[in-house]
Amino acid sequence: MASNTSKTARASVRAGQAGQGGALSVLGEFKYLIPLNGGKHAYIRNLTNGKTVHLRTDSDAFVEEIRVLAAAGHAAKIRAEINGLAVNHPQDGWDATEKRLVAAGVFEG
Repeated sequence: MASNTSKTARASVRAGQAGQGGALSVLGEFKYLIPLNGGKHAYIRNLTNGKTVHLRTDSDAFVEEIRVLAAAGHAAKIRAEINGLAVNHPQDGWDATEKRLVAAGVFEG
């Protein structure tokens, strides 16, 4: 009986499963934030629950989603990612977004 998946795809899945020891295995650099609409919105990828949410960057929900990730130990990486967005896209207001998150105490602790 023929399989619907290619031999290469099956080998890739087997290779990925072989290295799992309960830890997250990610190829390449994982991005938490995917900026949209000139920094007004963003997709936030949440490693703790596996979901991606679409939020306004000036909303309380955005702050709370980042707070959850920061509390899970991802604060430094998220802050570095926001700083990188501020440098690469200065017109999008990521510096103001970071200031709002700092004022809300998201990165403390």
